[in-house]
This record gives sequence, C-alpha cells and structure tokens, in this order.
Amino acid sequence: MLHSLLTGLATGLTLIVAIGAQNAFVLRQGLVRQYVGPVVAVCAVSDLVLILAGVSGIGTVVEQAPWVLDVVRWLGVAFLTWYGLSSLLRARRPQPLEAARAGAPTLRRAVGTAVALTWLNPHVYLDTVLLLGSIATAEGDGRWWFAVGACAASLLWFTTLGYGARFAQRLFATAGAWRVLDVLIGLTMLGIALNLALG
Repeated sequence: MLHSLLTGLATGLTLIVAIGAQNAFVLRQGLVRQYVGPVVAVCAVSDLVLILAGVSGIGTVVEQAPWVLDVVRWLGVAFLTWYGLSSLLRARRPQPLEAARAGAPTLRRAVGTAVALTWLNPHVYLDTVLLLGSIATAEGDGRWWFAVGACAASLLWFTTLGYGARFAQRLFATAGAWRVLDVLIGLTMLGIALNLALG
C-alpha cells in the first residue's frame, strides 16, 4: 500500500512539474492573485478525473480511437498558438504588478482558459490516462493506492504553484519582469503548439 502510494506520488510529480502551458497559466494567475482557487480547482479536478480514468482502464479505449487525439491535437495547436501570440503581444506593453492585476481576465475567462489548456492538450491524455494508467496496472492490487498518490501529487503541485506564486511577487514588481514572463510564456505556448503540429 505505502509503496504504491509513494510510487504514484513520485510519478505524478515527475510528469506534472515540467514547464507547460497549464503550469504557466496557473503561475500567472497566482502572481496577479486573481481567481487562483477556481483555476487551481479546475486543473486539479481535471487531473483527478483523467488519472482515475487511466487507472480504471479507459486508456485502452483511447488507444482504439486515435482520431480523437488527432482532433484534440489540432484544437490544442490553434488554442496554444492564439494564447502564445497573445502573451507575446502583451509583452510589447508590459505592466507592473498592480496594472497586470487590473488587466487580468474575468473569472469566466480564467476558468475557460484553464479548461482549454487542460483538455485541449493531447499530452495530458498520453501522460495522465495512458502512461499513468499503464504504470498503475503494474502495481496490481495497489493500483488504486497508486492513483491516490498521483492525485495527491496533482493537488499538491497546483496548490503550491498557484498560492506559492505570491512569494515571487517582488520579482514581478516591475514592467520589465512581466515582459520577460510574458515572452517566456508566449514562447513556451508556441513551442508546445509547434511540437503538437509536428506530431
């Protein structure tokens, strides 16, 4: 039990801590301290659903319908390209922290962006549903403890990233720091979009 739980926790953290579109958005929302709870909840709950789906064996269904991942992939390419270009355009007119807060998206838009960045990324299905699902199967009777560990990793990571971002606020007190962040986010999004487009 404990071994499966810790294996799930370690595997979940390994997969989720990488720089990606979802993490970049959660970080930005955490820095402006707006709608952090709803954004963290959307990302974490989505991960929980996908992890449990993978552990319960849904991954075999995804493998049998590869066209679904193709549709998600191209929707993801379009969304990530738009988001990346928006970040680069925002970097042309960087604002200090207070102004960035004033220009933050509405709750509906923030939640919608979190949903899109999660569910329109085919890597989420490959990593969370297929990879975690197959590793969990190897745990045999401990696969649900593995799932608990992986779910805990997701909750821990998104909560830490979203609410921990406030400790980096001094770094982002100037417009120049926001320019760097927006350029990095923009390039990350475009890089992921290109990677998805190339398959």
